[in-house]
Amino acid sequence: MADTQNKFYTSISNTYSQIFPYNPAQLQFATRNVVDLTGQQILDIGCATGELAFQLAKSGAEVTGIDLNEDLLQQAKTGKVHPNLIFQKGDMLELQNDFQSKSFSTVICFGNTLVHLPSRELILEMLQGVYMILKPGGFFLLQILNYDYILSEPVTELPLIETENITFFRRYVFEENSPLISFQTELYLKKEGEVVKNETFLFALKSNELRELLNNAGFEDIKFFSNFKEEPFGGKHLPLVAKVAKPY
Repeated sequence: MADTQNKFYTSISNTYSQIFPYNPAQLQFATRNVVDLTGQQILDIGCATGELAFQLAKSGAEVTGIDLNEDLLQQAKTGKVHPNLIFQKGDMLELQNDFQSKSFSTVICFGNTLVHLPSRELILEMLQGVYMILKPGGFFLLQILNYDYILSEPVTELPLIETENITFFRRYVFEENSPLISFQTELYLKKEGEVVKNETFLFALKSNELRELLNNAGFEDIKFFSNFKEEPFGGKHLPLVAKVAKPY
């Protein structure tokens, strides 16, 4: 499954920043919760082309961005250069091997990255790794999609993304008695007249399951929001944004 996901991100790597442009609300969310970014050690898991990591570094933080996809990482390394910023290839299941215990004051994982892991067991393993590398009192800032809403409707299509150069279709196909969703995409490159089709699988992680796994990993003070503005969670909205703390 990891190979399939890597192929998917390679296929959209050249247009990734057009499909998923930098969202200033993410930086504002981090700034509100970290308060003073100066000198803070931050890990950005699934950093992609490095847009958010670069903005955090510009704001004074010492940032490490990790991603599995080398095409996205290469864009980050060449396009987002800052003395407080390091990009490296990294697997979110290898955090305990790649970083020392209590290395970071904040760990960020946005962009529905977490649910690329195909089981509760692997998600818990990842969360335990985050817990280990966080300093006591540190924060884990997370964003996935709201699978409570997606599964209950069900939501079979995500909003169309269209720019001058691309059109990006995203569909969900559900299988009975399976927590995995087939995420099917079509990227239309207007100038080239080409269509890039792909499929990857996502774990439909509900909010109560996420809360339970975060608790099992050791986190406390778990707060869920409907967006990066920290509006209340619940109802018909696509994002699930979480702020959780590692106790002192």
